[in-house]
Amino acid sequence: MKAESKISIEHIEAFADDPDLERMAEIYNEHGCLVVRGLMSLYINDLHRDIGAIAQESIAQLDEVVEIVEGWRTPNGTLFIPAPEGCPRDKQIMVLGIHYNNSEAFEKSSRDPKVLEIVTAILGSDFEIFGSGQSLYKEPNGGHPKLLHQDSAYFQHRHEGPVGILSYVVDTDLINGALHVVPGSHKLGQLRHIDTFSHLGLDSDEWAWEDALPITGKAGDSIFFHVQTIHGSKQNFSDKPRPIFINRYRRKGDETIIGGTTVANRAKLELRHAESQQ
Repeated sequence: MKAESKISIEHIEAFADDPDLERMAEIYNEHGCLVVRGLMSLYINDLHRDIGAIAQESIAQLDEVVEIVEGWRTPNGTLFIPAPEGCPRDKQIMVLGIHYNNSEAFEKSSRDPKVLEIVTAILGSDFEIFGSGQSLYKEPNGGHPKLLHQDSAYFQHRHEGPVGILSYVVDTDLINGALHVVPGSHKLGQLRHIDTFSHLGLDSDEWAWEDALPITGKAGDSIFFHVQTIHGSKQNFSDKPRPIFINRYRRKGDETIIGGTTVANRAKLELRHAESQQ
């Protein structure tokens, strides 16, 4: 299976100012993704400010980085990875050190009543926040792509796993790195991933960008996606950063059983999990 045939944005799109919760849940369950226009508009100005400040602080700390398996970590928690060829520095921001504890707007976004209504429609009322928020950041003029992948490669769960909500902080199009999704791919189960420059990803010989649906949007638009939905984003070729932020929720009682950021460290955890089941 590749992308569902004849699926366009209109098939997976809804609007925050006119919510049909039953339809939203149906879209999510059928396609593994749901676009909600304007859902996070209330928080964008403050998050844009907070993200910008953390990005500047992170770049200023580049002479203090510590090398780790995934790349380099600054004292404020930002993850850098090798920059694509032709970029002004050899290291580029991938994951910013911003989370619920150091951004009030980020934390408030995770508890927004409209957000929680939609999550309830998808998961039921007995759920919890998973993680402390995540912000991925593409630097201008060649910011790294994130190859197609499933988030379950990084945190595979015992049961269904978390619902992710990725929100645009700036207007996002095909130039600055819109998210691409493969509708219906959440029904394929856990797929084989390989090591890439941006950690685990799917083999491009098996999954090409043409298999995915690009989702352009305005600042404040949000994309709900299943933990096994294939998604990714291309390089940022604009002259401004392209940040996004992600909130995640899972049913209570669910838990991560296999994680990893490379084929090697995931394989170790797969073996440990298999041994625990004997």
